[in-house]
Amino acid sequence: MDEPLHPSSLSEILDRTAQIYRSRFLVFLGIAVIPTLALVVFAGAAILGFARLGSNGGAASPALVGLIGVAFGFGLFLVVLPTMLVATALATAAMSHASARIFMGQTIGIRESYKAVWPRGWSAIGLFVFEIVVVWVVPMGAWFTLTLVSAALAALLQSAGGGLLIAGGVLVLAGLVTYGFWMALRLSLAFPAYVVEQIGAWDAIRRSATLTTGSKGRILLLYLLGTALNWLLSMAIMVPSIFIIAMLPGANSPEHARVMGLVAIFVVYGSAFAVQALTRPVYGIALILFYYDQRIRQEAFDIEWMMLRAGLVVPPPRQPEAQSELSAVPMAANPAGTQTETDDVAEKPVESASDHAPESGPPGNPEAPAPSTEPPLGEPA
Repeated sequence: MDEPLHPSSLSEILDRTAQIYRSRFLVFLGIAVIPTLALVVFAGAAILGFARLGSNGGAASPALVGLIGVAFGFGLFLVVLPTMLVATALATAAMSHASARIFMGQTIGIRESYKAVWPRGWSAIGLFVFEIVVVWVVPMGAWFTLTLVSAALAALLQSAGGGLLIAGGVLVLAGLVTYGFWMALRLSLAFPAYVVEQIGAWDAIRRSATLTTGSKGRILLLYLLGTALNWLLSMAIMVPSIFIIAMLPGANSPEHARVMGLVAIFVVYGSAFAVQALTRPVYGIALILFYYDQRIRQEAFDIEWMMLRAGLVVPPPRQPEAQSELSAVPMAANPAGTQTETDDVAEKPVESASDHAPESGPPGNPEAPAPSTEPPLGEPA
């Protein structure tokens, strides 16, 4: 990263996001395609299974249909959901790691990104599950409970209080939707804090609540723009594909109707999954930029960064038993297993800050002499 750190506007963050994504397009796409590919495999298997069952609908007995339904339910909750949770959590953490490395002017690959977050994978999965529960499960559970209560009250009151119950249901639904958006914004920087600062899941949640103060509106605009981009890309891929399928010879004939229907379903869902893989890195990169921007605004991280690059601040030695959050510059584990600058500091007494100033040479130049081959996140490349 050659340009100086400074507080950025939303347009600057979006422009920087596009630059980083374009510079390492294959890396980000490779990280994002893994959970998307798993979802495509499971969805494709389910569609083919139901299509085959529908083609033999007259011959299939109700008992067989019920047994298949039960097996599908068990497979959904015992195989599909755990696999998708693990794949998505690790991909989110790897995306944050790769975005932070590239933002700091360092190089990273797909395998290195997943390898860096793998040792702390259970914490990443726990953080992701907590976000899903707070943002989705709690509002949906509350809405389901209130729906049952409202139905019971409507049956007791019959038509007397029907209008009042409907108005109350609309207000409750609006409140639950507002709660979901607010919690999603409040937890939006949890994964960047978890990856960059190498802290636990609960500490990352509290850290995100602090860092998002005063910036929830900008992050909401990012989500809205990402949703609009997702919809535009889906339409741009799906509409021409369906038009081409409809123009194929014999597509409207009765003997090819079922085959064309399956092809259309695969095109629709395939385009949605492809767009998801393409747009997922946008959120990961932009949230890392928001994370550093909020640290600059709240903690003067840009000043600490310049002092660190000038050799005026020496990072303290890493604690072997616990990884603590530093006030300005977070320490992170080295995924490559190479010797880091903090290891050199821990091996010998620190006499002065100038004794540990970085060697001459441009920042980020791999040929310049440096005490580490891959600096931790938050330290100059």
